[in-house]
Amino acid sequence: MPAGSEHLDVLIVGAGISGVDAAYHLQTRCPSKSYAVLEARERIGGTWDLFRYPGIRSDSDMYTLGFPFRPWTREKAIADGADIRDYVEETAAEFGIDRHIRFGHRAVSASWSSADRRWTVEVEAGGELRILTCAFLMLCSGYYDYERGYRPQWPGESDYGGRIVHPQHWPEDLDVAGKKVVVIGSGATAVTLVPALAETAAHVTMLQRSPSYIVARPSRDGIARWLQRRLPLKTADGLTRWKNVLLGMFFFSRARKRPDKVKALILRLAAEQLPPGYDLGRDFTPRYNPWDQRVCLVPDGDLFAAMRGGTVSIVTDTIARFTPDGLELGSGAELDADIVVTATGLVMKLLGGIALEVDGEAVNVADCFSYKGMMLSGVPNLAVTFGYTNASWTLKCDLTSRSVCRLLNHMDRHGYAVCLPRLPDAGMERLPMLDFSSGYVTRASGSLPNQGARPPWRVHQNYLKDVVAMRLKPIADEALELRR
Repeated sequence: MPAGSEHLDVLIVGAGISGVDAAYHLQTRCPSKSYAVLEARERIGGTWDLFRYPGIRSDSDMYTLGFPFRPWTREKAIADGADIRDYVEETAAEFGIDRHIRFGHRAVSASWSSADRRWTVEVEAGGELRILTCAFLMLCSGYYDYERGYRPQWPGESDYGGRIVHPQHWPEDLDVAGKKVVVIGSGATAVTLVPALAETAAHVTMLQRSPSYIVARPSRDGIARWLQRRLPLKTADGLTRWKNVLLGMFFFSRARKRPDKVKALILRLAAEQLPPGYDLGRDFTPRYNPWDQRVCLVPDGDLFAAMRGGTVSIVTDTIARFTPDGLELGSGAELDADIVVTATGLVMKLLGGIALEVDGEAVNVADCFSYKGMMLSGVPNLAVTFGYTNASWTLKCDLTSRSVCRLLNHMDRHGYAVCLPRLPDAGMERLPMLDFSSGYVTRASGSLPNQGARPPWRVHQNYLKDVVAMRLKPIADEALELRR
């Protein structure tokens, strides 16, 4: 039987970047609200504590991935995973957020009662089931399954004499020194792992079924450092943030409007860093347009440098089967491998796997529409943080946290207890929430909420539009029902 219950004004699930950001804004903008942060793991940091593979780093600059209220001051703008985790932990400690975090607490279900105007949340902790209730629930648990990554199965794996590992659960005892390593994949994880492993491995082969767009970028932001030396830190941080936001938006807009020109530019820049005469068409020319999937970032061109140095090669082919000594490819070629790394992607798991109910009826997220990219139609007093696919995750999560605080203060001023996004009509066209062709998105298409064709049901992948919609426009609109 569950242990005794406790009531909070707001319950936050997840103690990664978005959960710490939500807690900061809540205690700053709604200081009278009681809150707690539930974290299933034993440490703070979310993604940046879970992933421990060699070379783990951000693929967004830290001036937009970091917290707006605590400027990033370390040297690298494209930061190492351990530095990011330390930064999140230090931020939580500096603002007293860590005192509100309950580690080892996994939320498994949440049930809304309209009669009681509250959520009842079942939590697993210390081998027992506990009950918490709250007036408002914020889910900041990310978008993928922490327990498992996407892992295809291939014929002959049982015959293979080497070791197969997945980056999401990197073995602490794995030593690649002097070994032949094959990394299966072509996304952000693969292009991060390959040059890091090549520092000690005999040779690393990146085996890809199809290429991704790969762009080199300096790991340090010279303009940011120049501004920090001459201006107050928060002013410099704000200017750098907007510089990077606008540059990112410009590049994304150009990619959508002039895909052929952007494609040609990316390939030309890659050609300049590859060994002379390299076949771009084979290994570096995707079948899709730029930003139909996320563009892969390589800081300081480390992948290209490793290829020029001869420690890394790329093979574009399919896998026919594993052999005792490595892999047999679809072309008939063979790759010897002492270690195979399956950098094959994530499994999406929205809401942290929490089962939702509203007045006894199970909520099927795929039937819902996303309201302003932060709430679900038909689900009261609930916010879900979900970042951008074409920019830094934190930009949208921070807007969501601010918007939730605006909403809570508006409700308090006017005596409302319930906020409920409602569709104006049942005939609204259902569009995919994410206009993205990445494998982890397409595999999860049947489990994600929908978006509509017009605001506030349109999920903008545009920071400026969201600033207007979530910070400047009035809280009350025809789609949000407010009740006393």
